[in-house]
Amino acid sequence: MADIVFLLIIFFVLTFNIEVDKTQVKLPKTELRFEVPKKAAVVSITDSGQIRVSDGESASTPVSSPEDVVSFAAEIIAFQPDKEFILKADRGAAYRYVDRAIDALKQARVEVVYLLSDQETVEGEGGG
Repeated sequence: MADIVFLLIIFFVLTFNIEVDKTQVKLPKTELRFEVPKKAAVVSITDSGQIRVSDGESASTPVSSPEDVVSFAAEIIAFQPDKEFILKADRGAAYRYVDRAIDALKQARVEVVYLLSDQETVEGEGGG
C-alpha cells in the first residue's frame, strides 16, 4: 500500500503545472490559433500600462520601463538564444505600450514572439 501511495505522489509531483504569469488581462479576439510553448518567457501588459515579466519558469515580476524589458530579455537570450517569448496584452491597453514592448524585445534580439489572444471558434483553416 505504501508503494502505491509513493507512486501516486511521484506522479502528481511530475505532472503538476505551475502558472508563472497570473496577470489578469482581457485578451483581444482573433480567429487564428497557434500553440504556444509552455516554457516560453512571458511579457504581460495591463490596461494601465503596467509591465510584468517572467522567464517561463518562475513567477512574474513587475518592471518599471521598457528598458527593463530589454535587459530582462537580453539576459535570457544570452543563455538561451532560441527562447520564445509570449506578449500578453490587455485588449484595453494603449497600443503605445504594446509597441514599446515589441521594440524592447527586438532590441534584445528575440527571434520568436507570440502575441497572445482570445480565440473565437472557427471551422476550418481558411477562417470561415
